[in-house]
Amino acid sequence: MENQQLIAALYKCALACNYCATSCLEEKEVKTLKTCVRLDIDCAQICTLTAALLARGSEHGQHLLEECAEICGLCATECEKHAGMMEHCKECAAACRKFEQVRMAA
Repeated sequence: MENQQLIAALYKCALACNYCATSCLEEKEVKTLKTCVRLDIDCAQICTLTAALLARGSEHGQHLLEECAEICGLCATECEKHAGMMEHCKECAAACRKFEQVRMAA
């Protein structure tokens, strides 16, 4: 399958973002994590959709890849703000950055 590493990185990012969003909602200071949760959800959804489009060879996958990269970058930046305190944010940021690396290599 074409783009296999990219698709795998997208799905891993979506999983990490979903886990991070759920974990953020369990934190004591959840109100301070609103932006993080919103970006986690946006990132997870766009990564899942982009991976599905790329997997089936849709020409729309390449267009969506650009928007996906932008949202992943924003999500990683936001999660990095909390990475020192929360492991789930650290893991999410790492998954977003890994997608960026794989994308640049593709």
